[in-house]
Amino acid sequence: MRSPRQYDQLVGEAVGVPITGWEFAWLDGRAVGSDPSWSYPDLARPLLRRADSLLDLDTGGGELLVELAPLPAHTVAVEGWAPNVAVARDRLTPFGATVVTELPGGEEEFDVVLSRHGRLPAEDIARLLKHGGTVLSQQVGSDDLADLNADLGAPPPYATNWTADQAAAALSAAGLRVTDVREERPPLTFHDIGALVYQLRAVPWQVRDFTPERYDRALRRIDATIRTQGHYTATAHRFFVRATRD
Repeated sequence: MRSPRQYDQLVGEAVGVPITGWEFAWLDGRAVGSDPSWSYPDLARPLLRRADSLLDLDTGGGELLVELAPLPAHTVAVEGWAPNVAVARDRLTPFGATVVTELPGGEEEFDVVLSRHGRLPAEDIARLLKHGGTVLSQQVGSDDLADLNADLGAPPPYATNWTADQAAAALSAAGLRVTDVREERPPLTFHDIGALVYQLRAVPWQVRDFTPERYDRALRRIDATIRTQGHYTATAHRFFVRATRD
């Protein structure tokens, strides 16, 4: 059984870890998430092999695009969060990708638009896709880890609903033809309180006013659950949508 001192050590360690990009390797062995039944990279690769141009929205540190390489000759990655921009450029420049901070302003520029856990601006996507092009997106739904927020006594993670049906409706309204929609709620299990603190730091929109000090009492309750049961599990919310421009 962990002592209060061990709790403080775990939290202090998690607070001290630098966070850049969307690399969660620090959580290996400490937090385990069940992937959705689909594999987003496996769905994206065949599209890229046939594409001459690619736009990746909210690329983070470029982790996904490196996993998908080789990339189309004209690849643009958008990243608006300043700490990630330099990371993405360092990672993606050797693969021939250009990293920008704003959406391109043109029309009919890309064969494929990707967005994994990023924005899904339907009208801009419709503008930027070539005829015959495809948008492929995996989204974090508005119920994501809502039970964690409740256990912390924090407000819900999102002020408005965001579901597969709503995303599909937005893409359809923008003139795209939706060809595939899937939605699941897999578990995410934490094996120590440090992993949970790291998660909340890495995803700051989950609890927007999060600090370990502000949520100390609730975190200690969750830590007691982990010490007693060996884990704490919350429920993720993921959905997938694919659409084409005819």
